Amino acid sequence: MKKSFTLDTFKRIYTEKTHRIYSLPIVILMPHSRCNCRCVMCDIWKGNNNVKQINEADVEKLLVSLKKFNTKSIVMSGGEALMHPNFFRLCDIIKAHNMSITILSTGLLLQKYANEITSLTDEVIVSLDGSKEVHDKIRNIPNAYDKLKEGVQAIKSIKKNYRVTGRSVIQHANYLDFPKIVDAAHDIGLDQISFLTADVTTDAFNREELWGEEKVAEIKLSRDEVIQFKEIIESLIETHSEDFKSRFIAESPDKIRRFYHYYAAYHGLSEFPQIRCNAPWVSAVVEADGSVRPCFFHHKIGNIHDKNLSDIINSDSSISFRKNLDMSENPICKKCVCYLNLSPFAKV
Repeated sequence: MKKSFTLDTFKRIYTEKTHRIYSLPIVILMPHSRCNCRCVMCDIWKGNNNVKQINEADVEKLLVSLKKFNTKSIVMSGGEALMHPNFFRLCDIIKAHNMSITILSTGLLLQKYANEITSLTDEVIVSLDGSKEVHDKIRNIPNAYDKLKEGVQAIKSIKKNYRVTGRSVIQHANYLDFPKIVDAAHDIGLDQISFLTADVTTDAFNREELWGEEKVAEIKLSRDEVIQFKEIIESLIETHSEDFKSRFIAESPDKIRRFYHYYAAYHGLSEFPQIRCNAPWVSAVVEADGSVRPCFFHHKIGNIHDKNLSDIINSDSSISFRKNLDMSENPICKKCVCYLNLSPFAKV
């Protein structure tokens, strides 16, 4: 297929060559800091009594930079973005500038806001942790699975072709349920399911302090579990071969096999999988308090309440960070669970 060179393509190529941002296709925005689940692998819910949130004026200010960088996609993350009291007003402002909106959601509020979601946003990605009992236990919310399923059905009843996909974090509490997660995704009515391993080493997801070994051990797989996990992966690849072929499972079999190496590396049984990622060159994360990160996991580089986003991501220190980032050696990158490798030619 012939590659199409647009002005934005050249800007994205030049960005990666010079490490100065000229094009920023994706921005992840955390509208506020609350969550309606209490998941074991995430600490966001622990900040529910200390709410921080982005307001309309913050979004209007952000748009000055986003239009400058020809941002195409806004990903509403959290916490639970739908808990923001003026969430759909924020969507109105963004959509007026022809940017797509993706919501990352627990799924608990999809039914309540199905009409607004289908009219003002473009895609929902829900969290799915397992079959019904496993999902409810990890979410620590009664009937979370049923509420998620009802929400997806409500959206599909309004707009059949509206895209709702799932994302599942594979960890100690659900690794045995891996094949059943795919079955659950079918049962709920998702269009696709993707998988991640669990981050246990950074301050992402509202961790005021890095987890200690005891907490880490609750999430990652033990040495014996890792050996069993390898067998589960191979079984999944065999029993759900059609789901891989159809891309209902977003990852390839080889990428799923990398999950074994990730957890095995903690026990000296393997090396952490090598990654190819350009997230700091093609995206930025804006948190509910205005903090800006080059990705979910690297340290904060500024705050939109102090400077414009464009000034933050193109400061001397930010440019130097990108220029000197060696992902094969950086301790955060080496253990990264969620990486992005967006081609300059890719449509967002």
